[in-house]
Amino acid sequence: MGHEITPDQDDPFLSIGRYIEENFYKRERKFYDLDNMKIDLVKKDKENILICEVKKSSKYEKNIIMQLSFYLLKLKESGINAKGEILIPKERKKIPVFLTDEIENELKIAIKEIENIIEKDYPPNKERIRFCTHCAYREFCWS
Repeated sequence: MGHEITPDQDDPFLSIGRYIEENFYKRERKFYDLDNMKIDLVKKDKENILICEVKKSSKYEKNIIMQLSFYLLKLKESGINAKGEILIPKERKKIPVFLTDEIENELKIAIKEIENIIEKDYPPNKERIRFCTHCAYREFCWS
């Protein structure tokens, strides 16, 4: 993404994600593209803005929390205080997400590491990890 390389749009996991986005939470306001974020749902009540991320499973819960926390951090930096919620329709599960100081620090470190990788002339050596199996970019590494 840092070099505007598009993932495989025919990847079955991206297709599943698109199906879930299109078929659940139809009455909610959906799909906001802000900067480098694609927010699935935005809910608002009298006091709060709630940013929601819709996922097919809670298998990688920590990663999903960090993704949504990144959105909350970027909104905070723009002067918008929001709360987060992960929605997993298949499991009928809702996971509240709050941008804590600890998560904010962890994100800032990760962002710096990503920026360092992007600035390099060459990508780091490839290393197969558990996420490779479901990654829409896997063809770039393993073909």
